[in-house]
Amino acid sequence: MKISVNRLKDYIPFEETTERIAELLTQSGLEVEGVERFESIAGGLRGVVIGEVLTCEAHPNADRLKKTTVDVGPEVVPIVCGAPNVAKGQKVVVATVGAALSTPDGDVFVIKKAKIRGEVSQGMICAEDELGLGQDHDGIMVLDTELPNGTPAGEYFKVTTTDVVEIGLTPNRADAASHLGVARDLKALLARDLEMPDVSGFKVDNTSRPVEVVVEDATDCPRYAGLTISNIKVGPSPEWLQNYLKAIGLEPINNVVDATNFILHDLGQPLHAFDLDKVKGDKIIVKKLPKGTSFTTLDEKERKLTGEELMICDEDGGLCIAGVFGGLGSGVSDGTTAIFLESAYFSPDVIRRGSLVHGLKTDASFRFERGTDPNMPVLALKKAALLIKEIAGGEITSAITDLYPSPIADFEVSVKYAHIDRLIGKHIPKEHVHSILKSLDIDVTNPDEKGFTAIVKPYRVDVTREADIIEEILRIYGFENVLLSDTYQSSFLAEHPAKDTNKLQYRVSELLTGMGYFEIMTNSLTKPGYSEKSGFLNTAENVEIYNKLSEDLGVMRQSLLFTGLEVLAHNINRRQTDLKFFEFGTAYFKEQEGYREEKHLSMFLTGKKAAESWLEPSKEVAFPDLYTVVERLLDKLNVRVPAVEIIHDAPFDYALKLKIGEKEIGKVGLLSSEITKLADVKQEVLFAELRWDYLLKKASGLKQYAEISKFPEVRRDLSLVIDKSVSFDAVRKVAEKAGGKLLKHIGVFDVYQGDKIEAGKKAYALSFYLQDNTKTLTDKIIDQSMGRLMKSFEKEIGALIRK
Repeated sequence: MKISVNRLKDYIPFEETTERIAELLTQSGLEVEGVERFESIAGGLRGVVIGEVLTCEAHPNADRLKKTTVDVGPEVVPIVCGAPNVAKGQKVVVATVGAALSTPDGDVFVIKKAKIRGEVSQGMICAEDELGLGQDHDGIMVLDTELPNGTPAGEYFKVTTTDVVEIGLTPNRADAASHLGVARDLKALLARDLEMPDVSGFKVDNTSRPVEVVVEDATDCPRYAGLTISNIKVGPSPEWLQNYLKAIGLEPINNVVDATNFILHDLGQPLHAFDLDKVKGDKIIVKKLPKGTSFTTLDEKERKLTGEELMICDEDGGLCIAGVFGGLGSGVSDGTTAIFLESAYFSPDVIRRGSLVHGLKTDASFRFERGTDPNMPVLALKKAALLIKEIAGGEITSAITDLYPSPIADFEVSVKYAHIDRLIGKHIPKEHVHSILKSLDIDVTNPDEKGFTAIVKPYRVDVTREADIIEEILRIYGFENVLLSDTYQSSFLAEHPAKDTNKLQYRVSELLTGMGYFEIMTNSLTKPGYSEKSGFLNTAENVEIYNKLSEDLGVMRQSLLFTGLEVLAHNINRRQTDLKFFEFGTAYFKEQEGYREEKHLSMFLTGKKAAESWLEPSKEVAFPDLYTVVERLLDKLNVRVPAVEIIHDAPFDYALKLKIGEKEIGKVGLLSSEITKLADVKQEVLFAELRWDYLLKKASGLKQYAEISKFPEVRRDLSLVIDKSVSFDAVRKVAEKAGGKLLKHIGVFDVYQGDKIEAGKKAYALSFYLQDNTKTLTDKIIDQSMGRLMKSFEKEIGALIRK
């Protein structure tokens, strides 16, 4: 949510810097996520002034250029100008040396002192497009003004500049979703008075266009107010209003719509303007329409109503989904001459349902579904009516209709002083507590020695309990003012800090993205047909959805495989065939005694290993490309190397099953074509799925890196001839056991199977890296280590050492 600092100053005058205001708001719970500078003209015309052309003559060395001297206030400067309309005596706009001008493309160029065809030029006389004021480049701008030479051009063109703070609004602070709401917090933080909008000038001009209002359900619409304005002229908004909207990230539309958007972001009260001539029978009815009713919204989409939405209707049918989105047939257009202006308080529940069921998220629904101020509709209505009359003309042609049969009462909360001291951890004097609450518009009644009753306005939907009142006191008092006592103690000392699972997941995500993988997030709901046709998922373990939206979303997934394959298919169908994806997600299983959830990590690899290049031929990805990633991931988590088992089970053509002890942690392999075709993927896909929850249990934190040892590493090579049935995993286990602490790493640099060795055998060429971190290895120690390795290979896996 963006807030204009200039507008905040209209509520509370202050001299503090924007940085200080941002700091105060953040400390109070309205976290400022960023500050940016808005300028109605890019660059703010800094360094651009009003000047007067004193002389103008032909350039001696160029037919189309003119030599001029221009009075820019403190001095007279020579400027070479190519505009055909430049002449002596003109008032012009001059960019002085050092001024930075923005091009329409967003580039910036700086005006420098230069020589143009041999003549000195110290500035530039500007055309409209060179200043970002329009598209005209036929000639320089000639002004009709009595302003003195040297006057900043920003004053003449009334350039609007303001700092804009972006607040990351938490869901509970609906009251702060406006400039008024933020100003209320500043009122308490700065201990200054707040000036509310003045509506004393509001009056009804006549009652020639009354509209009858009927609210059929006061539970869904506790308050509904409105009035009519006639003889308006719809057109562009004045520049100040357009700049206000642009500063907070909105595009101006027309003066009526812009006025309602201004009130929405200024006071936090959504409004809606209906074309009065399109309201049949001059009657507004707030009700629900039957299920299946068709309604076309402003985005020109026809929607089927569910019967749960609250609708604003006339005698012929729906005009608007209340608090969510307007209808196409009743909106304000260029031809509108009269409007019915609505200002209401709707139940957050009914607005939330209407917004969710149609997938419509608007600025209005954002506020209504969190809870607006039920005491604001009439004030906002008056302020909007005055603004529309100011910028669109017209007259107010009805009295205000205000249906509010059961006013929403203030909240009463009992508060104990002892509880304030206990929860805050510091004694705050009673007078200070009362002062803070008063600054927040929370009245203190019935005070005694033990406590008081707090009276909270209904716009503070998040302050309903004693703990909420205490939180309000603390956030204004300042968290930084509550110091930790030197006597605070821990009742126990933990031997090991708890694992930060979010940090581990983040670091693994960093690792994978650094290796070129993209993270995906897929739906937990999937097709029942996948488990039925997969050959490896148990349909009896499907978690079925009772009120499913469709058959394609009928069960919860047991694996991240098929939802990920759907993402692959989506990309491949758009000719993106070289893909690397990963996903953290949950798998769901039905059991006899209930349900089980498991967190999984999946990885997909398909297509070419690297983009086509003249440096090397493009190669298809292969199993080692994905298995290497899994190894690096396990190394990152400091998980000991797992045992592996070769399998040829569904969903794979071939794969490795990874185990720690007897517990399976995942599988890595090439998916069978029968599986990939279920998701319409027709190219080979390498897939890994790891049990993330179990990996986290086995992880001993992120791997810690140490300084490189100052003692050298030694490499020795061996060639082993072993049975084809012996896996490298078996070789590695023997080596780790025999090599001990000196063996740091084992590498395979060649594998051979052929007619030069015995049938049924294969040859591994292995490299062994030995190192002692405390001393330099001697030849004797190295030979002893290699001897132990060779004996172990011969004894435990029947290896023949080729020497």
